[in-house]
Amino acid sequence: MEILAIIPARGGSKGIPGKNIKLLAGKPLLFYTIDAAKNSKYITRTVVSTESAQIKDIALSLGAEVIDRPIELAQDETKTAPVLLQVVSELEKQNYYPDIVVLLQATCPLRNAKELDEAIELFFANRKNGVDSVFAAKEIGTTHSKWRRSPEDEADKVYECLYDYRNRPRRQDKDKHYPMYAETGATYIIKTDVMKRVKDFIGDKPELYLDGSAGDIDAIEDFEKAEKIILQRQQEGNA
Repeated sequence: MEILAIIPARGGSKGIPGKNIKLLAGKPLLFYTIDAAKNSKYITRTVVSTESAQIKDIALSLGAEVIDRPIELAQDETKTAPVLLQVVSELEKQNYYPDIVVLLQATCPLRNAKELDEAIELFFANRKNGVDSVFAAKEIGTTHSKWRRSPEDEADKVYECLYDYRNRPRRQDKDKHYPMYAETGATYIIKTDVMKRVKDFIGDKPELYLDGSAGDIDAIEDFEKAEKIILQRQQEGNA
């Protein structure tokens, strides 16, 4: 079975310029995701998609392959699914047809090979139940505990509720007390034919992998937090 890991790594990050190759604990951010893929028991091919010559050189030096990304797929508004489909299309021109595609975000450096393999094994274990995809997630509470800052009035810190809090269920009412989950962004696994059909990296019947490391690099503060965790892991011999 061919399992293709695709790591999107655009060069034009606006929030943190050069984010994907910015040093984290002495190594480019991209290193940690390539390392996880290359140390996986199941990943058979690891490809970085980028439009950046600098990222391409670093990715190749770290042992990954690179598929050049067209500039039209490297814009701020570009979605991830078309990037994955472009990589698969280019590889099919080389007569390579992956059975499964694994999307690995370079901005999730805390996800390691062990977690990646656990997620893949979860996918294998549930295929006979019709599961066509797996993604890393974390529990974020229950249906009657969800509030968010209103996107329409952030300056005044107006909050809105995601449930009818005037009719909030009792904790004893288990049939109305459902856990909720959020994608961590670390790992997505999907059958290639399903990805082509739905044009997305989550299928019609996904399973959730809940035991992985959360943490997405969006700001300088995220780099600092991740670096502390990575250095701690290295001290404990769990890098």
